[in-house]
Amino acid sequence: MTDDNRDPVGSRPELGDSLDDRLLAFSETLIRYTEVIAAVVLGVLFAVGVFDLALQIVQSAVAGAITDPLVVVGFIDTALLLLIIVEVYQTVLAYTHESDTRRIVRLVIYTGVIAMVRKAIIFRTGEYATESAALLAAGAYTLIILGLATLLVVERRS
Repeated sequence: MTDDNRDPVGSRPELGDSLDDRLLAFSETLIRYTEVIAAVVLGVLFAVGVFDLALQIVQSAVAGAITDPLVVVGFIDTALLLLIIVEVYQTVLAYTHESDTRRIVRLVIYTGVIAMVRKAIIFRTGEYATESAALLAAGAYTLIILGLATLLVVERRS
């Protein structure tokens, strides 16, 4: 005996808007608002980071340390970190606007490339306990960068 008030699987009765449907709608709304809040937080972090970078540059110029290569590398590190924030922000926006998966994947790859270039720029062998540990880290960074570059080429061609 069939009952027209059951869902296609026949496991539970429908009441118009079932509790499951309402909970799913609430969770979708919650996720959407959380994505918007994350985008706002990332925007604020980016603004603070830009202000901080400008302040660091001015302070280094006044102190005469602006020509120190390590100081300049620190500026580049901060700038690349800011670019990572921008890429993550763009990814959150793509999720919020329900962009196609290909665009989201491209943004994630770009974020990974920027992050790994940043790691390569600030890489110092002296930060590791042994030479073999530094070599292992450098090899791992190289593999990740090559993997990301390969993904980027494949994504561009398809």
